[in-house]
Amino acid sequence: MRAVLGLVAISSLAVPGLLSGQQAPRARASEIAAPPVIDGRLDDDAWSGLEPLDGFTQREPTEGQPVSQSTEVRVGYDGAALYIGAWLLDDDPAGIVTGQTLRDASLDDSDAFVVVLDTYLDRQNALVFGTTPAGIEYDGQVTGEGVGGGRGGGRQQRGSAGGFNLNWDASWEVATSRDERGWYAEMRIPFSTLRYGAGGPQDWGLNFERKIRRNSEQSMWAPLPRQFGVYRVSLAGTLALEAPARRTVSISPYALMDGFRDYRVPSPETDFGRQIGGDAKIGLNQSLTLDLTVNTDFAQAEVDDQQVNLTRFSLFFPEKRAFFLENAGTFAVGASRSAELFFSRRIGLQGGREVPITAGARMTGKVGAFQVGMLNIQTDEAFHFDDDTGLSERIAPANNFGVLRAYREFGNRSQLGAIFVSRLNTADAGDHNLTYGIDGRLGIGDALTFNGWASLTATPVPTGEEAAGSGFNDGEYGFAGGMRYVTRDWQITTGYRQIGDAFNPEVGFVNRRGYRQVNWRFLRHMRTEGVSWFREFRPHISGNSWWTLGGFNESYLLHIDNHFQFENGAFFQLPGFNFTGEGLEAPFAIREDIVIPAGTYHNIDWEFRANTNRGAPLSLSVGWDLGGFYSGTRFGPNATLAYRYGDRLSASLITNYFDVRLDEGSFKTAVVRFNASYSFTPRVYLQANVQYNDDTKDVGTNIRFAWLDTAGTGLYVVWNDTNHTGSLERTGIMAGPKQRQLVVKYSRLFNLTG
Repeated sequence: MRAVLGLVAISSLAVPGLLSGQQAPRARASEIAAPPVIDGRLDDDAWSGLEPLDGFTQREPTEGQPVSQSTEVRVGYDGAALYIGAWLLDDDPAGIVTGQTLRDASLDDSDAFVVVLDTYLDRQNALVFGTTPAGIEYDGQVTGEGVGGGRGGGRQQRGSAGGFNLNWDASWEVATSRDERGWYAEMRIPFSTLRYGAGGPQDWGLNFERKIRRNSEQSMWAPLPRQFGVYRVSLAGTLALEAPARRTVSISPYALMDGFRDYRVPSPETDFGRQIGGDAKIGLNQSLTLDLTVNTDFAQAEVDDQQVNLTRFSLFFPEKRAFFLENAGTFAVGASRSAELFFSRRIGLQGGREVPITAGARMTGKVGAFQVGMLNIQTDEAFHFDDDTGLSERIAPANNFGVLRAYREFGNRSQLGAIFVSRLNTADAGDHNLTYGIDGRLGIGDALTFNGWASLTATPVPTGEEAAGSGFNDGEYGFAGGMRYVTRDWQITTGYRQIGDAFNPEVGFVNRRGYRQVNWRFLRHMRTEGVSWFREFRPHISGNSWWTLGGFNESYLLHIDNHFQFENGAFFQLPGFNFTGEGLEAPFAIREDIVIPAGTYHNIDWEFRANTNRGAPLSLSVGWDLGGFYSGTRFGPNATLAYRYGDRLSASLITNYFDVRLDEGSFKTAVVRFNASYSFTPRVYLQANVQYNDDTKDVGTNIRFAWLDTAGTGLYVVWNDTNHTGSLERTGIMAGPKQRQLVVKYSRLFNLTG
């Protein structure tokens, strides 16, 4: 018989915003004499003296009702770690959805258990540890209560209003098991992995979430209204414990060997290389951490997804390199994906090509009442072979990149902060760029939040030109403000943004300049409580409009739609009408041989999206955009076919097709992507990503084998291959291989503090 676990509920604490008649629970963790074996069985004596922590209530589908399946959690600790055991019983064990056996795999499409720890009790930020019946490690960082990632707290990785950073990889252990009564999870989270105030007796924010996928049920230990997800840290319960005073010191060296051949150079030969480097993590105190990196390499990082650009503006490619993703929320200021004051892809990459990183340091944590972040990275100059000239050309000089960030959090989601970002050519001090910014957030009540930011940039004035008297060039500014109102039934958002025509955060991301923009959205949640197979309607209307600083309307969008959400997660939208306008002050070359004349184009198109139950072994997601586009029409269907065999094998085929017919000419293009993953264990897996881009006529293949240890370290074997399928007449490049590379990288984490 399985032992009964332990966290002793000792009192309740009323928190505004909770469900009527319910209170945020308070519990005390008990110290254990001997640590349990982390095998997922929960049969060690360490659990036997602890009282069960239960009383879970539903957030979905029926807010405030008890969880449909018996759920108990127990928490204990010793001088080294926090131990969490979860009894996730189920009267239909055959209906448990195991999910994919892969670190950080989505928890949306499987049964899951999630722990949220607000170790500073600031009621805004937290660390997340989760798992599924497959026993995966799922971890991340919550900033700003996860605001910006959607109704449920979201999966946003970075953004000015906070979010959730899934790419933080911690060193911890988890194991699960199953039997005829349900499934069980056992976790060991070292105190050296966590950041908190001084050691001794203290309170942490705490919540648990259980997901039962077959009926899309979500239940919490600390009850939450359905408009908020588990990342709503301000409504979490409280855990009392005694944490040790510990300083973390760890190093993670790596060794790498690779073979690379570029078939575009005359007489291509295979270049063999080797490299060593590594990272170190030093706890300056319990709450402030210094990260160091030398000869940083990202050979194991995922490749970018191919995209087709039918707009006049730059595409956004997200950061995927682990060193920059850790604590990314600390440095996030601006408008996500369109006007970011700091965007780490500007460091170590130039035009999609790698720029060597010599060394770097990052310090993050708490100093008194302030959250601080400091980053300094030195890159070396980089060269690239030019296909046209047959010569190597310098694509980037040696640069030093610096970021200083500080903000203070107040009660009720409020925050005020500042950021400074710099780029300095270390061989030419006259070549530099500076960015200054401030940002803030104000929470009023439980539903209303205001946020905003403002920034100035400073770029050397070209020779012969005169700088503005302020020391900044005219137009080197940007600012924005917005409002978000969220209740059980309504989501209302509005915002305004203005970007100067010379706004130039070179270590940031700006997809367009010289505009004013207004956006708004009204969405209504309409529940159908009496229909067991259907969950809700979501009628909504939204609008966006952009003007030049001179008042010319560059584009507008009025979107009218209704979402239909089913109990099992299936979804479709109708009618999905878009009323659009595009204004061109100058001709726009949408393709090299197709130029759209200046003018204003008004159109209507029909947008459709749908998906089947993504928790099923086989699922399908489809959509299209059909209707007017500039002087003609556009038909843009897309589809994703996903298949999962047990918890080991998963694969998906993703297609995006565009058929554009204009008065000035027509073209068709597509992007096709195939992803597959086979997991031998939760830490040993093989992944493949094959992409075809019809614009470039390239097929790119990325195959990664990983045998991981902890915190993302271990053995990686990576194969990269780019083949051109077009003809010399069509693209100017001969068909055949372009580049091939084999990389073997091994890293190991050494915890010098035990």
